[in-house]
Amino acid sequence: MGERKVSQMAQEKQPILFLQPELKENIWGGSRLKTDFGYDIPGGHTGECWGISAHPNGDDTIKEGVFQGKKLSGLWREHRELFGNLEGEQFPLLVKIIDARDDLSIQVHPDDTYAAAHENGSLGKTECWYILDCPQGAQLVVGHYARTKQELADMIHQGRWDALIRRIPIQKGDFIQIEPGTVHAITAGCLILETQQSSDITYRVYDYDRRTNNQPRQLHIAQSVDVITVPAKSTQDSVRNLSDLSQNAWHEIISCPYYRVFKLNLNGNYTMEQKYPFLNVSVVEGAGQIDGYALKKGDHLILPAGYGRMEWQGRMECIASTVS
Repeated sequence: MGERKVSQMAQEKQPILFLQPELKENIWGGSRLKTDFGYDIPGGHTGECWGISAHPNGDDTIKEGVFQGKKLSGLWREHRELFGNLEGEQFPLLVKIIDARDDLSIQVHPDDTYAAAHENGSLGKTECWYILDCPQGAQLVVGHYARTKQELADMIHQGRWDALIRRIPIQKGDFIQIEPGTVHAITAGCLILETQQSSDITYRVYDYDRRTNNQPRQLHIAQSVDVITVPAKSTQDSVRNLSDLSQNAWHEIISCPYYRVFKLNLNGNYTMEQKYPFLNVSVVEGAGQIDGYALKKGDHLILPAGYGRMEWQGRMECIASTVS
């Protein structure tokens, strides 16, 4: 990344952790992580950028500074002071950018209790999506129409997907919270920033009969029927559009038991205190700097505990998160 010119004040603080993302190829992935964000993708079906992750399936590396070359999981183990001395065996959050060239499988995630019992002590998966881009008239799968568990099981086993699956319209700038037990799927053409618990447990309900190496991808019907919430929650409050948020203000988008998510639309200068145990930041549009550190679209970083006063400059959109 080259040498940065940073302020004396920044040099005296805890170091900002700039992350080298892990990139994942997927049957439904595309190439926009390269064309839109400049990542060096492994192939033309790259669906996921794990931008802030200490999960064993994608453990990011610190790419500069005093901790250069260290894994985020290692810092969580050995330098808990960077994260406000929080308790817990694993770094709690995972931030991804998802490029869906094709539809993702229709799926559901378990909660902590079910995952701990059935998935070797894993965390469950609560997540939320910020729509970076999508086609005109796009829809996402969020929820279902079954009224009872028996009706749900019957509709799944009979393949009555059109009757079961609920689709909701979306547009660029929408924000959607996905609770465990929610049937959901990202659809073709969507580019999404996802903030979630640090879990990789997904139960596939339906995968459009796609094949990998001439074999159908594994489904998880029994687990799905176990964990799907019936009846589904209303869609009334599940989608919020963020495109009209004011500039140069720190907007809290959601607070749930696992995370708080914020958005900053920067146009010029903005000053704030880093008062959280840690603050994940992903630059999703534009460019600028923080305390003299240059930032651009596609950068992912963590501002550590006790960082204090921050001076932002430039024109950019950032999505940030921390624990609740």
